[in-house]
Amino acid sequence: MKPEPSVIVAPETPHAPQVPRLPLAAAVLAVVALVGCGLLWQKLSGIQEQLARQSADAGAQATEARVTARRAQELAMETAAKQAVTEARVSEVSLQRTQLEELMQSLSHSRDENLLVDIESAVRLAQQQSQLTGSVEPLLAALKTAELRINRAAQPRLTPVQRAIGRDMARIKSTAMADTPSLLVKLDELVSLADELPIANAVPLARSGGSDTLKRKSEETVTNWWVRMAQLVGTELRSLVRVSRIEDPDAALLSPEQSFFLRENLKLKLLNARLGLLSRQIDSVRSDLGAASVSLGRYFDASSRKTQAASAMLQQLRGQLKALELPRVDDTLAALATAAAGR
Repeated sequence: MKPEPSVIVAPETPHAPQVPRLPLAAAVLAVVALVGCGLLWQKLSGIQEQLARQSADAGAQATEARVTARRAQELAMETAAKQAVTEARVSEVSLQRTQLEELMQSLSHSRDENLLVDIESAVRLAQQQSQLTGSVEPLLAALKTAELRINRAAQPRLTPVQRAIGRDMARIKSTAMADTPSLLVKLDELVSLADELPIANAVPLARSGGSDTLKRKSEETVTNWWVRMAQLVGTELRSLVRVSRIEDPDAALLSPEQSFFLRENLKLKLLNARLGLLSRQIDSVRSDLGAASVSLGRYFDASSRKTQAASAMLQQLRGQLKALELPRVDDTLAALATAAAGR
């Protein structure tokens, strides 16, 4: 862009002559214009160079930005792929963890169930052993072992079982048990005494003291022989007739042969009671002793001391049979059944 030439008009002076200075001024103006154009051109060139450098820098930055954006996009895609793989692995791990927890719970329940089954089997077996041996020691040992196993398991759902075991142990320890050997000795004494018990309709034995006295007197004196003979005949006549009171009519009809079998039957009942006591069949022992007591009161002489002693001994045996019954562990078995059912 070229500057317009300026025209300098000199003021008119009335007295000085006019000198033409146009070429000089035009030259000065041309020089000034050329200098200005050069400067302007130089400035424009600098601006163009600066713009070119900025454009080149901007292109380089744009290229670098595109490369960076491409890398960022690739990185984002790779990150998304990794995240998808990670999420898949996380879901797989979560599934495996769920399965593992279910497996652990199943194993825990299975272990508890096995523990309950083992404890119940041990308690029932110990109860049978106690019934066979007549001792509560096997049952107490089984309950103590069960309590220790439950303490080691440390499961809250087994706490009612532990309390039930404690109650049963306290009840067993407080129960007084009868002495089985002493009962067996009493039964043996009753069996031995059965042969000496008098039958209710038995004929009393005549005393030999009077006849001995008569013999001695007959040897000493002969004058009173007829008197002593009359006394002896009177005694024999009186012995032919016997008056006694028998409560049960069946006892009066017994013959001597039946009396023998009656004693043997009584002894068999007592021996059966002894076998039942050894085999811990308390109901059978109670039944046999009841039958023996009925037979003793019906067919034997109740006024005899031996019969009274045998009857008293039978009553003691029947009373002591209640102490032979072992305490049951129903609380423990019920608690085990409840825990096994999961209630």
